[in-house]
Amino acid sequence: MKIRIFYEDTDAGGIVYHTNYIKYCERARSEIFFSKNIKPLDGENSGFVVRKLEANFLGFAKLGDMVEVTTRVIKIKSASIILEQEIYKEDKNIFKMIILLAYVKDEKAKAIPEILKDVLKKM
Repeated sequence: MKIRIFYEDTDAGGIVYHTNYIKYCERARSEIFFSKNIKPLDGENSGFVVRKLEANFLGFAKLGDMVEVTTRVIKIKSASIILEQEIYKEDKNIFKMIILLAYVKDEKAKAIPEILKDVLKKM
């Protein structure tokens, strides 16, 4: 998923504020489902929640830059998934994150619904 860096994304120096890289990854994960005309949840009170993440800031983007977020499945379990997400500016990797997402429904861990698992397996 490609994202243009706007003024609202940057700090006073025109560099992307660090938490926005995590937001861009979230958008990319959601867009994977939206592009298939489904939502990343199974009814109300359900969806993926962040259990753990490790973020590595390897470079930076500035106002006006185009960046691209890539997502790769590392492991799918019954109620969780581990993903690697990277952000590139041109050919340079500027951000890398490993994230563990748990699927919850009514505030309890539940098995990921098959329709969502199918989308994840095809990434």
